[in-house]
Amino acid sequence: MKKNILFLALVATVFLASCTKKADNKDLWVAVVPPVTPISDATCLSGALNGTMLAGKTYNVCGDIFVKAGDTLTIQEGVTINFTGSSPTVPVGLGVNGALFCLGTKEKPILLTYPGVTKTDQLGANPDLDPALKGKWTGVIGGPTASYMVIKWTRVEFGGATISSAMKSFTGGSSPYPLYFANPAGIFVLEDSWIYGSVDDPWRINGGKICVMRNTFEKCGYTGGEAMNAKAGTIGDFAYNLCIGMATNGPKLSNINVAVGFPSSNVRMYNNTIVNCGYRRSAAGRGGSINFEEGAGGMAYNNLIVNCKFGLRIVSNPIADTANIRYGYNFYYADSISVASQFIPSGSVSTCISVPQETDIPKPSTYLPAGWAVSTTTGNPVYTAPASVVGINNPQFVNAPVPLPAGLMLRDISVVGNYNFSLKANSPCIGIGYTGFGPRADVSVHPKYGATEILGPGKDIGCYQSNGRGNQH
Repeated sequence: MKKNILFLALVATVFLASCTKKADNKDLWVAVVPPVTPISDATCLSGALNGTMLAGKTYNVCGDIFVKAGDTLTIQEGVTINFTGSSPTVPVGLGVNGALFCLGTKEKPILLTYPGVTKTDQLGANPDLDPALKGKWTGVIGGPTASYMVIKWTRVEFGGATISSAMKSFTGGSSPYPLYFANPAGIFVLEDSWIYGSVDDPWRINGGKICVMRNTFEKCGYTGGEAMNAKAGTIGDFAYNLCIGMATNGPKLSNINVAVGFPSSNVRMYNNTIVNCGYRRSAAGRGGSINFEEGAGGMAYNNLIVNCKFGLRIVSNPIADTANIRYGYNFYYADSISVASQFIPSGSVSTCISVPQETDIPKPSTYLPAGWAVSTTTGNPVYTAPASVVGINNPQFVNAPVPLPAGLMLRDISVVGNYNFSLKANSPCIGIGYTGFGPRADVSVHPKYGATEILGPGKDIGCYQSNGRGNQH
């Protein structure tokens, strides 16, 4: 009897300690997982991997590495992986048909890169010569049986190089992307991470449950590419992300190629800051900020859209799921009449049917001409915004190229660099966010198998919040 009492007391103590740990949330950004089957850093890696890359170590990859179906690769905090390949002309990557967990921390992020490349981040640099837009290694490619790709506090740089024949089995032969995921029954998490540079989309997903929060996407896409290119039944949340200098859009959502038995694409895109996007897109009438396309639904609230080529765009051909799209409370800023005249995207080439929302800032009624009306057949009619709209509603970033510095074009500013896109105390974006909805939260909260935290809508417009929440970069 005495032994039973002691055992119960021990269980109660452990239970109360675990409850206390969960309640204080002081380790919110930490995801510590004990090592299983440590992987040696003594040799150049290639082939199948199943185990743990140990904290703080540097691993060199000579040939494509793979995680087979049923296997798991865990990457601990502070790991650096150099995807050098056997030569500069033979790019390599990581293919995942099992589970991948990149568990960096705020203090010790993970780095996935190609070593020895100098970043060309000078304002006005020629994008034709920029190594960030060329691709030095392939990327992390999640195949059709990848159960989990969970990436936390990780830097992904210089990805998107030509894909090898072995890696094509993971993508079905499609183009390379620094991050790719293609299991409609799988889980994809990207949080508190950075993607720098890509040839096309920095991240493409063809189905699955997602939670993409508090990331920074910089200088991605040479002549096309969006921060999120999601298709084929993707559902979840895209929030508190900073997108700067994308070739096309911040987030784009479509339902093309959805698998039988899976839900239609539906993503809630809220509290993102989208700056100077759309200016390397080669096709006319495309790109700029947020796109809902073929058969896709969702929400778009509280986004801060600054000097982007187009405002929020709902495509009419093939038509988005307009019955299941809700949007408003988005904040626009423009340094020119041409940009202000596309707050509501117009012109038949854009095939856009975005409906003006009087909750947006500035109110569309202050710049749309009398009698202007949405056309579901020819696209929104062209209009010219009045000069009075240009330069108003400065979001008051702490330090940013707003207004545009003299002598520069909007395409010239594509990286964070020394800028600080958080809000000053007098910002008009503070306290005006719409909070009358919640996240979809299709992904569970878990330190390893899910999102660390799923934030609901913020009271401030954009990805940085005056209460210290939101984007942590």
